Amino acid sequence: MPGGCSRGPAAGDARLRLARLALVLLGWISSSALTSSATSSTTSLSFLASAVSAQPPLSGQCPPLCECSEAARTVKCVNRNLAEVPADLPPYVRNLFLTGNQLAELPAGAFARRPPLAELAALNLSGSHLKVVRAGAFEHLPSLRQLDLSHNPLWDLSPFAFWGSNASVSTPSPLVELIVNHIVPPKAEVEKQNLSLEGMVAAALRAGQALRGLRRLELASNNFLYLPRDVLAQLPSLRHLDLRNNSLVSLTYVSFRNLTHLESLHLEDNALKVLHNGTLAELQGLPQVRVFLDNNPWVCDCHMVDMVAWLKETEVVQGKARLTCAFPEKMRNRVLLELNNSDLDCDPILPPNLQTSYVFLGIVLALIGAIFLLVLYLNRKGIKKWMHNIRDACRDHMEGYHYRYEINADPRLTNLSSNSDV
Repeated sequence: MPGGCSRGPAAGDARLRLARLALVLLGWISSSALTSSATSSTTSLSFLASAVSAQPPLSGQCPPLCECSEAARTVKCVNRNLAEVPADLPPYVRNLFLTGNQLAELPAGAFARRPPLAELAALNLSGSHLKVVRAGAFEHLPSLRQLDLSHNPLWDLSPFAFWGSNASVSTPSPLVELIVNHIVPPKAEVEKQNLSLEGMVAAALRAGQALRGLRRLELASNNFLYLPRDVLAQLPSLRHLDLRNNSLVSLTYVSFRNLTHLESLHLEDNALKVLHNGTLAELQGLPQVRVFLDNNPWVCDCHMVDMVAWLKETEVVQGKARLTCAFPEKMRNRVLLELNNSDLDCDPILPPNLQTSYVFLGIVLALIGAIFLLVLYLNRKGIKKWMHNIRDACRDHMEGYHYRYEINADPRLTNLSSNSDV
């Protein structure tokens, strides 16, 4: 079978050429696939890059030592001993807590940022050792509705703290709720600065019409002894006023007449002894007010007659059945609503105007006595010399009388005296 042997090599060559052709085809296909995949990868990367570049920039980073929640629009920098307001607050913040820090002072424009904190509505600065709040400290916060300055030893609250730094051109504050509880500075600082806490707070409240939109004001636990005149005159929108736990002894000088929207007035835990007719009439004239008077040391004497009669008729006072007498001793714990006019008497002592006259007379006499003693002290040497002269004159005079008495008593000396005269 020589023919079969001769076809073997030719068939092998053909198979080899087919194999090489297949390899070439495979290589071309693979190279085409690689090229297309590379092209598609490049296109995908370009698309992703363009998509990333099209995204808006990040809304702001969270300041160090703070906790941020963009979903709740809240930033908390609590008990971090911060000495100043963080500079990199995110612009989305709506609720900002800066409690328990060491801020000491809020300068003008303390919250001025770029971009501005346009959405900040609630700011809590309680317990941050604030001593000084400058004019315009809360400027550039157009949406600020609630401000808490409680538990700070404030001794310098600028009258224009709630205005801009230039009060003459600033718009009124957007504040609706202002909480200023327990801002009592150290006693040493009060004496050093000759500070009147009541006057400082009143100046900030009645500066122009900065707080004419204020609806809630809390001034509890500040040891106020009195409320300055017209302290509430520039707060026509006020609805809730909290003055509990102070040391108020009277409401004589404060007027509630313009607070026509007032809904609640808290006067618990003060030192009120009686409410006089003027105050009673103003409270009765407020259409929707509720007054809270618990835990005051009411003095149940003849000056309480009008207030007891008013309490029996009015529905303004909440819990009026709980009000009891504290003085005098015989009236202690008697319920005010159960008292009659016959129970409310005054001791038979001098009338108040006569008491005042005697007190004034006593003061004048004491002053005259003090002046007399001062004059004696300043002229003590002259007075001593004058006393010595009087003593010597008295002594000479008494010796003359004694000599004459001896002569008159002895007859011999009397005759001798007569002879000598002759």
